[in-house]
Amino acid sequence: MVMAHPSLLRELVERCETLKRRLTSGGSAETARQLDDATYTLCVVTGTRQLDTALYVARRQLADAMTRQQPHHR
Repeated sequence: MVMAHPSLLRELVERCETLKRRLTSGGSAETARQLDDATYTLCVVTGTRQLDTALYVARRQLADAMTRQQPHHR
């Protein structure tokens, strides 16, 4: 399975979360459009169809990437 680079995932997660908060606190139609675009991209790179699922998968992939980067201590 092809996975997005962690920096791209992190950027998309942060963008979706920020836009979602803005929209909840009275965001504009432009904010809604930006969230739709960011959601679409995050869903594509995570192979999902809904924002909540995409955020979950992206966070799991980021956690897995961090685990792989940690040196193994013996």
